Amino acid sequence: MRKILVVNPKGGSGKSTLSTHLASWFAWQDDRVMLGDLDRQHSSHHWLDLRPAELPPIARWDMGKDKVARPPKGCQVAILDTPACFSEKKLKHVLQLVDHVIVPVLPSAFDLWACADFFSLLAEMKAVRRETVKVGVVGMRVNSRTQAAQQLPDFLQRFDLPLITTLRDSQQYNQTISRGMTLFDLPHSKTERDRAEWQPLIDWLHLR
Repeated sequence: MRKILVVNPKGGSGKSTLSTHLASWFAWQDDRVMLGDLDRQHSSHHWLDLRPAELPPIARWDMGKDKVARPPKGCQVAILDTPACFSEKKLKHVLQLVDHVIVPVLPSAFDLWACADFFSLLAEMKAVRRETVKVGVVGMRVNSRTQAAQQLPDFLQRFDLPLITTLRDSQQYNQTISRGMTLFDLPHSKTERDRAEWQPLIDWLHLR
């Protein structure tokens, strides 16, 4: 089973966008996918409620009140969307349940500053130090021609974290998510450029 945690202590970083798109991609591969949502707003689960029945199914991974339960048996891919201000205690617990951690980051100075302490905390976690959990960063809403985009790789070098890929800002994200869909539910001909940006992350998740 592949178990993926999507986390960033700052709100509005793109956690739900990443979580729902990954769930959709794996569902299209005929994997049995479960999507968990720890955020009080339950954005990912609300998206699930809107998902058209004719699309590949994604099951709801229901959480306990105090601790995250392990994914049910039979699940092939479990993805966990987390809230802002995710506590250190919960992070330590969840790291025992997952094998990949994805941190979505916006390329602004404010967002990078907000992530600095979190990246340092991650580096201190036993699971990360022992490399039983892989950690990678995804740049969100990135315009590759801007100076801010160039600062992101330099910033991550301080923490020895890989920048897996960057995703551009596209209206198609908002338009599909509002209908319980993702770019992966659209024809390839309409999403070729965006799919190419996602491919490095897909490849990284498949590495052992």
